[in-house]
Order: sequence, then structure tokens, then C-alpha cells
Amino acid sequence: MTLIPIPEAQARIFALKKPLEIESLPIAQASGRWVAEPIVARRTQPAADLSAMDGYAIRFDDLPGPWTRIGESAAGRPFAHSVGASETVRIFTGAAMPPGADTVLVQEEAAVDGTRIALDGEGPPHRGRNIRQRGLDFSTGDTLVAAGERLTPQRLAVAITGGARDVTVRRKVRIAVLATGDELVAPGSASDDLALPESNSPMLAAMLADLPVEIVTLGIIRDDLSTLTDAFRTIDADIVVTTGGASVGDHDLVRPALEAAGGTIDFWRIALRPGKPMMAGRLGQAVMLGLPGNPVSVFVTALLFVRPLVAHLGGARDPLPLITQATLGEDLPANNARTDYLRAELIEGRVHVSTIQDSSMLRTLARSNVLVIRSAHAPAARAGDSADILVIA
Repeated sequence: MTLIPIPEAQARIFALKKPLEIESLPIAQASGRWVAEPIVARRTQPAADLSAMDGYAIRFDDLPGPWTRIGESAAGRPFAHSVGASETVRIFTGAAMPPGADTVLVQEEAAVDGTRIALDGEGPPHRGRNIRQRGLDFSTGDTLVAAGERLTPQRLAVAITGGARDVTVRRKVRIAVLATGDELVAPGSASDDLALPESNSPMLAAMLADLPVEIVTLGIIRDDLSTLTDAFRTIDADIVVTTGGASVGDHDLVRPALEAAGGTIDFWRIALRPGKPMMAGRLGQAVMLGLPGNPVSVFVTALLFVRPLVAHLGGARDPLPLITQATLGEDLPANNARTDYLRAELIEGRVHVSTIQDSSMLRTLARSNVLVIRSAHAPAARAGDSADILVIA
């Protein structure tokens, strides 16, 4: 069977389901969602010329002074009159510039004697110094958050400052997660040496915790075809994620159970290490992703397929993970026909790949903060070469 390249697998998964329905939410409740319609400024920021420093509002043409102080302007309490020749107003950072003034003399440049203000230094070098002009940040009608962008804390702040009240976003993604395997026991359960604590479901929940999702954990399903089939028939979700049972052994029952429950397989096996036996298909209205059972493989496939699928369904313009670059700390051999995601540590700008990459080694993953990407058939690389990486911590 031909192994599917990662970009093709991602595209085929996205094609299985369109982005979810939209809903309107108060802006403060929409944090973390992807915006379905642009958020446009309903006001100008700043709404007037503001002082960028504490000092004195003057007319530039009156330099080098002196000036007579006639009042004060503070944020939210502007001076109510105009500034005339040789007059000044004490002004504070964020306060509106009074009519007539066009420059701010910072307080360190001023000598104060009662209401008499004299220049103590060189003074502002040009007209308009130390002023934040009206509309410096944005103006009414400007797009503040584009459709498909995520409402991050910083975008939330600019949207609120721009006057947003309600925003249009995609609804949360419902995800059902279940683990298969007779060897598995619940986390923290007393077990003999051969029983394995089930870590995939909690790990997946943690990997998705920052996304707008509702996760239903269905627990551990034993390696029994009818039990697994019944579990599939009762699921109501946008995404179904299984771990384990995705290969072709006698106890790998995810595929036959999915088909018995009325689901279909779109593809199986990817040109990826670790995570080759991943499968994707549909179960009713849900996208089904069958991940391997090995936790390291689950981590990598969740990073490359589960999180991007959540982003796609949530309406993200760019649902794929961000790839960046770093410098290799040691030589790497040529790669074979599968794209490799190597556990590594980024230390002072150089990535150091773990010597042993066996996919059973969770401790190696726990110590890593990046994955080094080695494309299929990549030639040998030398220390000092640039490498593509995914930051994971």
C-alpha cells in the first residue's frame, strides 16, 4: 500500500468536513475563537491628538519661551480652552492636546517657577514632538481582525478598543476521544507490571486545552469488536479520535468496528515517522481520526492532524502548524521515504536531536522542546545547517 504524504493527508482530512456553523457572541466571550466575519473599527484610536509624555503643551512657534501656565490637561479631563501665544498647559501622558498647542515640552526640559515655565535644555527638535496623532493606531472603518484570524488576547484587546460588542465566530468543536486496548488501565489505577496506564486521552485533552473545543472522553474500550462498534454508534461529535487498534493485527479492531457502525475510511497509512498507521474517515457527520496507540506517535499525529482539523472546522485561515528554522547542533544522516519528526532540544539557538528516537520513549519526548523535521529522502545534514522545526514547549 502506498504511503500518503503528509500535506496530502492534511488536505484530504480537511475535505471531509466543512467549517462549522457560525454564531454571534459578546466580544468578551469569544476569546480563542476564529473570527468568521471581519471585525471593523467603529471608532478612531486615539480619538484625538494625545500627549505621549508628561510635560507642557505649547505652540512650537513660541520657542524658546518662556510661557505662562494657564491650566492642566489629564487623561479623561481635557483642558476646556485654547492655548494662545506664550501660554502653556500642564499635560500628562494620554491627555488630549488643547486647541492651539502643537508640541509637548517634556517636564525634564522645563524650569518651573510658579506659573512661569522656561526652557531648561534644548527643547523639542520639531513641531508635533511627543504627540500621538489622532488615528495613529487605527481609524473608523479599518479592519482590526480579519476573517479566519484567531481572537488571541492581543486581537481581543484591539477589537474591544475599536468598539466591538458582538462578534461572529464558529461554534466550538465537539470531540469524542476513546482509547482501545486490553492492556490499558485508568490513570492512577493500581496495576501489575504488564498493565499500562492510559495516558493518551489526558495528553490529547491537554494538547487541545487552548483551543475552542468541547471534549468528551469515552474512556477505555476493550479489544472486542461488538463493544467498539456499539461505542461508535452512540457518538455525537464533530471529530472522533481513537488511539490504538489502527494497524492490521488480530486485535486492531478500529477499522472493522468503524465500518460495522456505518463509517467509511478515506485513507490509511502516512509517510510519517512516528505515526505511519494513522487512518482517517467519516462516521456519520463526524471526521474520524484513528491514531496509533503509542503515545509519542499520538503526540505527533495530534500535532499534525488533530489540532489542524480543529482549526479548520473552527474557520482558521491558516490551520496548519507554524514551521520555523533553527541551526543543527550535530550531523544527521540521510532520510528514507518517510518524513521524520525527531525529538530534540533547542538550546541557545541550536537544536540537539535525541540520540535514540524509538517511538516508545516518552521520556525523550518529555525532555524535548522542538521537533526537527526531516523531509522524505532528505540528504545528510551537517552541524551548522539550517533545519525546519516545530516548537512544542
